[in-house]
Amino acid sequence: MSLVLAGILQLLALIAALALVHRPLGDHMARVYSSDRHLRVEKWIYKGIGADPDTGMRWPAYLRGVLAFSAAGVLFLYLLQRLQGVLPGSLGFSSIDPDQAFNTAVSFVTNTNWQSYYGEQAMGHVVQTAGLAVQNFVSAAVGIAVAVALVRGFARSRDGDLGNFWADLVRGVVRILVPLSVVAAIVLVACGVIQNFSGIHEVGQFAGGSQQWNGGAVASQEAIKELGTNGGGYFNANSAHPFENPTPFSNLFEIFLLLVVPFSLTRTFGRMVGSLKQGYAILATMATIWVGFVALMMWTEFAHHGPAFDLAGGALEGKETRFGVGASSIFAVSTTLTSTGAVDSFHSSFTGLGGGITLLGMQLGEIAPGGTGSGLYGMLIMAIIAVFIAGLMVGRTPEYLGKKIGTREIKFAALYILVTPALVLVLTAAAMALPTPGNSMTNTGAHGFSEILYAYTSAANNNGSAFAGLNADTQWFNTTLGLAMLLGRFLPMVFVLALAGSLAGQRPVPATAGTLRTDKPLFTGLLVGAILVLTGLTYFPALALGPLAEGLAS
Repeated sequence: MSLVLAGILQLLALIAALALVHRPLGDHMARVYSSDRHLRVEKWIYKGIGADPDTGMRWPAYLRGVLAFSAAGVLFLYLLQRLQGVLPGSLGFSSIDPDQAFNTAVSFVTNTNWQSYYGEQAMGHVVQTAGLAVQNFVSAAVGIAVAVALVRGFARSRDGDLGNFWADLVRGVVRILVPLSVVAAIVLVACGVIQNFSGIHEVGQFAGGSQQWNGGAVASQEAIKELGTNGGGYFNANSAHPFENPTPFSNLFEIFLLLVVPFSLTRTFGRMVGSLKQGYAILATMATIWVGFVALMMWTEFAHHGPAFDLAGGALEGKETRFGVGASSIFAVSTTLTSTGAVDSFHSSFTGLGGGITLLGMQLGEIAPGGTGSGLYGMLIMAIIAVFIAGLMVGRTPEYLGKKIGTREIKFAALYILVTPALVLVLTAAAMALPTPGNSMTNTGAHGFSEILYAYTSAANNNGSAFAGLNADTQWFNTTLGLAMLLGRFLPMVFVLALAGSLAGQRPVPATAGTLRTDKPLFTGLLVGAILVLTGLTYFPALALGPLAEGLAS
């Protein structure tokens, strides 16, 4: 079997698996967020945190809940790292430096999971399990809660009630993420992923030293790392490490995990707004972009010519031979089109154009299918932009799902799509202009510029993957990347929830003969075009200086 055919067959198997669970998982999540019942364990949690889950919230109250909970998470995780040296189960590791503790705390709370440290050489069992793994659950649940609040904004009328943040948060963890993660962890253990609390072991000796590895609760963290589109690994090599990802099957299963919730949320959306066709339109948009990017990535990585490439069957440098070019291409596209950031290969080693595809995937805004929750609300914002463009073409007030898109709504949508590019481009320009940050680049020229552009694109879009050639463990990068992650996560949420509140306060308008049908293939094509054009206009100059220049020169 040719390597190209093997890659295509893996892609088809992945699509079939996602299609199989799309309906049951999507319907289950719709029931979770529409139910009036509270499980006993949920009641205990509400009592413990002093929350009334039956109290409706308007958007300012919902936003205060999001920000307060996230701020508490940053503080707790920061202190846990700073105190690591005196905690049991630290494996002898010292406390984390202040700038790196800040960066890591922000990274995991914002669902970014950017890592400027070697996991197996810095974090003990307590920080990994009680700190990082816990944030993997709750940060993903926060993203889903915000998406559900926006969906309620479309579904409800004239009351401004977006639901209860604490109920949405707890249900997301208890009823969705924990059960799915338990099943996923069992599958990963069966595949050979380690799960223990062992100490540091010497596994080999060589001239001048020895090789040591520490164990850990890797399978359980790997499950929620992918399922919650988090991405931070137990080991520096992330999902390229055999303790995290030992076989081709586990590799394909991990790709499935990082895609399953974002794709299934489109059916949840359709259920909650009362039109499955609307959900299918959003799903079709996400799937079109994802499949197109995978095909383009496979072409760039398989089609490179030269004796070395021909012998390897493609651009194999930087890729695991256990997985090959095809599986690595699927993983790279899936992790950058979601907000996962996990890697089973090193993106810095991809071809110039291949590296550009990973960059462009993040720059689309993590919407195809995007992160858990963030992908859905990001795509709905782009849908609002698309109907606004269509309204300009025909000269009528745009509508989406029975709600008018007026001046207030389009301002919130415009602010949403402007925040992240501003962070990426301004911080990249500052890093390139100042003398010190450039010293962190391993490479010069177009590839060196791509390293810094990739870092800020990854941070501001809450992805977390890296180009693997940048030394980001400096005060400048720890601080500025931390700020990019914070602002890139929570400023868009402000505009999303404000938009949701504005929509929930409207009276629905009936569809007429002039209403744009947003459940048809024509709208899907318009939405795909709007996404690509807006991203192209925003980032093309920066991409031309980096991956495009490198790809055309090779």
